[in-house]
Amino acid sequence: MDSKRRAGQSVVLARLVARNGPGSRPLGSTMAVAADGTWRGSVSGGCVESIVVEAARSVLHGAAPHILAVSPGEQLLPWEERPACTATLEVLIAPAPPAPVHDAITEALANDRPVTVRVGLRPPYNWSVTPITEDAVAGHDYLDQLPSRRQLLLVGATDLAAVMAGMAHLLDWAVVVVDPRPDHVAAGAMPPTARVERAWPDIWLAEHPLGPQDAVVTLSHDPRIDDRAIRAALAGDAGHVAALGSRATHAQRMRRLASQPGLDRLVGPAGLDLGGASLAETALSILAETVAAKSGRSGRRLRDGTLPIRAAETATAHG
Repeated sequence: MDSKRRAGQSVVLARLVARNGPGSRPLGSTMAVAADGTWRGSVSGGCVESIVVEAARSVLHGAAPHILAVSPGEQLLPWEERPACTATLEVLIAPAPPAPVHDAITEALANDRPVTVRVGLRPPYNWSVTPITEDAVAGHDYLDQLPSRRQLLLVGATDLAAVMAGMAHLLDWAVVVVDPRPDHVAAGAMPPTARVERAWPDIWLAEHPLGPQDAVVTLSHDPRIDDRAIRAALAGDAGHVAALGSRATHAQRMRRLASQPGLDRLVGPAGLDLGGASLAETALSILAETVAAKSGRSGRRLRDGTLPIRAAETATAHG
């Protein structure tokens, strides 16, 4: 909706700020409704969005900003079965933040810097931006912490890396593709959302240390490249280190790296057992495993588990 704002259109945001029970979307989930009638986002699984959109449009037409209390299924007829999610949602319906706050949020997201957005839950529902490290007390404000994105380092500028980079962008990973081979780097196959570096992966990792929320996946199929990346990644703090290859290839890799400390952290062959064969299916398999590892989950079928479907009750809204 940033393009709508820049085109001069008014935009109202509907943000889920409280809920008295389970729901299908985490707190902080946001809808943006523009003056031309278009909207993006959601605050539930779809059962209250029409009510929220109408409330947002009323604010666009001059009604006062307010907190809307809405329950899934409240528009059902008496004999219709109510949905399993019956919690009352509290949704703040208010204009998008004014230019200084909007610009600060946009700049922080563009530069991958963490930021905390504060919005009052009482009239006039003022917006402000504070550093994420500030010891802020919520009080009558809603604090939305927008952290810097997790990094996904793909080693090898291959066709699979290009597909993975496109998918990972949709998952809100900051993707870096590293390859020392000039022809691979210059091929132009990577999506514009990925950062492509011509470098040996161990040297790049020494200059750009990763953290526990970050991931490394080797894709080059060249041991001279992949092994250097694996050694450097296992010596660092990356939370997930995986390597592409068949079981036979991985067995050879494990023999070559047998003396490497932390080798038990290496995941290979990379990916979940989806049975796919195409590039997109392989990318989906590897990224699904990466998400599961980040969330501390096994990747098994939901129907076979008992844990909550979502691993964390948080949401990040990127406008």
